[in-house]
Amino acid sequence: MIWFKLFSHFLLVFSLGWYLATNLQWYSYKIERVVLHHTKYHWHIIYFLIPLFAYYFTGIYFWIYFYFAYLPTLWLWHKKLDKKLVLTGRIKRFFGLLFALTVFQDLLMLSRGNDNFGIILPLAVAVIGSMAIEKVLIHGYRLHAKQKLESMSDLIVVGITASYGKTSIKNFLAQIVGHKKRVYATPRSVNTIGGVIKDINEKLPEDTEIYIVEMGARGEGDIAEITEFVKPHYAVVGVIGPQHIEYFKSLERIRNTKMEIVGSSRLIHAWVHKSANVKPDEKITIFGDEIKNVRSTLNGVDFDIETQKGDILYLHIPVLGDFNAINVTAALHVANALGISYEKGAAYASRLKPVEHRLQRMDAGGKIILDDSFNGNIEGMMASFELASQHSGRKIVVTPGLIESDISLNEKVAKRANEVFDLVIVTGKINRPVFKKFVEVDKLLFLEKKAELEQKLAELTKPGDLILFANDAPNFI
Repeated sequence: MIWFKLFSHFLLVFSLGWYLATNLQWYSYKIERVVLHHTKYHWHIIYFLIPLFAYYFTGIYFWIYFYFAYLPTLWLWHKKLDKKLVLTGRIKRFFGLLFALTVFQDLLMLSRGNDNFGIILPLAVAVIGSMAIEKVLIHGYRLHAKQKLESMSDLIVVGITASYGKTSIKNFLAQIVGHKKRVYATPRSVNTIGGVIKDINEKLPEDTEIYIVEMGARGEGDIAEITEFVKPHYAVVGVIGPQHIEYFKSLERIRNTKMEIVGSSRLIHAWVHKSANVKPDEKITIFGDEIKNVRSTLNGVDFDIETQKGDILYLHIPVLGDFNAINVTAALHVANALGISYEKGAAYASRLKPVEHRLQRMDAGGKIILDDSFNGNIEGMMASFELASQHSGRKIVVTPGLIESDISLNEKVAKRANEVFDLVIVTGKINRPVFKKFVEVDKLLFLEKKAELEQKLAELTKPGDLILFANDAPNFI
């Protein structure tokens, strides 16, 4: 009996640890975000709190529940996740520590003739201990990355932040400047201090001339921390808006956090979008008003830039969405400072490749597919709706609405979706009440499982249709 209980206890601790580690990984290892910002609190109750309390209060009957109810439901939960736990080095260290603590605790209890093994202590110490280990490791990684940057004495660093569009600005700038210089940009959406340090150590080529760093934030001081580390020579602050408003609570705090980037000790110049509502000075240029006559179609964007001399520079870019006029203009300003004239930059911009999953057009089976699944802000979503409205045929949108946003903005999304689209497919549950309130019932479809999406689209769409994927959210949201 003791060996059964010992084995079962190990299995229980590791099952709870698996659920806990999965949630921590989703929310960047921030316990307060797992507790305060989770969108499916019933998961915490079902997969963590109920088994925890049942273990302490149901006695020997607990193991019947554990093997015949909890483990099967936890396995089904894990199987249905579209963002499963990734066994990174950090996760492996967490489970190694959890194993060692559980063994130590259980052997200690057995040596005292007690088989009432605890759960809370090994889990709590494993979480706290693994965080302490990561802090020690990240300090070493930080020193190594700092030494690498300092050894690249001729490296020019460009920092980019914004509420919306920072990844696009980064990619457009890398493509434009890449025609003349050796450029390296942080990959995908790597934009935290830990991600930047890891990327420098593992991937930054030592012959890089221009290093473009995307900077994201979930709280005050996040941009300042990255800025202090990489010390950008040039900086861009793109459009400021209510993205992640639930963390910052106000637009002013969002703006102030983004503006931390201009505190770089090596700053030569920064370009700040007019939405930030800051004053220019000798190192800060406000941009946005020079963009004129923006015309967006399903084939690209045409617009004019009025130069400081009063000349008009015409551009056509083969990427979708009128907001990309702002992103490309920001890239051209930085490129000009790096020695590429506006005229030459405009020529390079005419051959830009779209950023993956950001209003990326694909034609398949006679259907137009607009993949905007990585664009989760109100301006971008409204622009994608406007673009879709130009299509003369049937229009379908697949969306969870806006995530980490307020109800009023999602009401705006739902109302416009009802006006533009013939079919509105809503994924996820977080914004269902809003869509149900503002979208006509005969054009509204709620999708219970994202795995069913491909089959549903095959059944409900036909050649000549336009399908827009507007934002995406993993099913833990």
